[in-house]
Amino acid sequence: MHPTANPWVFGYGSLIWNPGFAFLRSEKALLRGAHRSLSIYSHRHRGTPEHPGLVFGLSHGGSCLGVAFEVEAARWPQIFDYLQEREQDRGVYREAWRNVTLAGGLSVKALAYLVNEQHAQFAGRLDLDEQLRLIRHSTGESGRNTEYVRNTAEHLLALGIRDKALLQIVAALDADAELLAARA
Repeated sequence: MHPTANPWVFGYGSLIWNPGFAFLRSEKALLRGAHRSLSIYSHRHRGTPEHPGLVFGLSHGGSCLGVAFEVEAARWPQIFDYLQEREQDRGVYREAWRNVTLAGGLSVKALAYLVNEQHAQFAGRLDLDEQLRLIRHSTGESGRNTEYVRNTAEHLLALGIRDKALLQIVAALDADAELLAARA
């Protein structure tokens, strides 16, 4: 089921700050061949079908800095089931075993969830204004879309990862908050 004694899982969005499973260790990691993007309409966790939010996907091309989690092989069946339920409930993601390079230089195979670019919830490349419109006005069963975006940005920065596109969105959300505070 997995290519190494202890499998690894690659996180690039909420898995970084809310993995939801036990792991032996985590390490900053680089995945080549896909990049993080707010490219998936969320109809459940961060939005609804009527007011979709945006969540991250690993889209084709480029590279992505994230976190790799080493999982104890004995716990893998339960963790894999959990990940399938979490990541595969709507078929937006497809699982793939990809090489990732850990911060220490070691290369490992890790389970990564890539966006299915043929899926109806794939938003593709949206301009900044459209991303902000969706993020500002959506809430799903896991909370506000703004919280999801901010949490991801904060945790990436704590790891020393500066995602330029994400930071641009957070700066616009911060300007919104400042404007609201000035009006109060």
